[in-house]
Amino acid sequence: MTASDERIGRTARLELSDQALREFEALVLDVSSEAIVLDRSAFYPGGGGQPPDHGALIFDGVMCRIVGARKGDDLYLLPEEGDPLPSVGSRVRGVIDGGRRLELMRTHSALHLLSGVVFRDFGALVTGGNMEPLSARLDFNLEAVPGGFRDDLERLCNQEVSADRAIEVFSLPRQEAFGIPDIIRTATNLLPPEIEVVRIVDIVGLDTQADGGTHVASTAQIGEMAITKVENKGKGFRRVRIALSGR
Repeated sequence: MTASDERIGRTARLELSDQALREFEALVLDVSSEAIVLDRSAFYPGGGGQPPDHGALIFDGVMCRIVGARKGDDLYLLPEEGDPLPSVGSRVRGVIDGGRRLELMRTHSALHLLSGVVFRDFGALVTGGNMEPLSARLDFNLEAVPGGFRDDLERLCNQEVSADRAIEVFSLPRQEAFGIPDIIRTATNLLPPEIEVVRIVDIVGLDTQADGGTHVASTAQIGEMAITKVENKGKGFRRVRIALSGR
C-alpha cells in the first residue's frame, strides 16, 4: 500500500497499519459543530459493510465524544452534539472505543469466514450483507439449500474457528491482486476502477478477498459462531444471519 492509500485527504490513517491501535496523538486541522479533521487518526471511517468507530477526543482536561466518522475530501470525525470542541492548531488524544471495535473486527472476520465456507462447500457468491457488533447477515446466490443446511453450516464455520487459521492483511497492485483466483467473492465486482492498490484480507487456506476493513488476527479470535436463521429472499437467493458469543 502506498502512502497516498493510507490517507484520506489530509488525514493519515493509522488503523490500516496497526489494527490493534486504540489511542493516538493528533493535530487538529479543522473544526465545526458537524465534523473535526485531524492530521492523523485511528478511527475507522466505515466501509465494506463495517460501521465506523466510536470513541473520544481528549484535550485541555475535557472530552469530546466521537459518534462516527465518514470519508470525504478529508476523514471527518463526527462529534456528539453539545460536547466541547478542540481549537484548530491544538493537539488532542484520540481514544477508540476498544470494546466496540473488537466486536466489529470479530464480526467482520466472521463474515469472511462464512463467505469462504459457503463458497468452498456450496459454490455460492455473496450478493449483499450488513453487520453490527456481534451480529450480521450475508446474502448468497444459492439456488437451493440441502436438508440440515443451517446446522451443517454452523458446524463447518465453527470447525474453521477451531482451526485457528491466521488472518493476514497485505496490499498488492491491482493487476497482481486480480491474478489471485476468486479474489472477488461478490456476485458483482464492487471495487472502484480508480483503486490502483488493493488491500487483501487472507484467511490462510480458506478465503482471500479484497477488503478495506479491520479484522482479528486469527479465526480463533472470532469466537463461537451461531447461524441464527436462513431465509429465502427470492428465487436463487438465501440470507444467512449469524451471531457471535459475547465473551
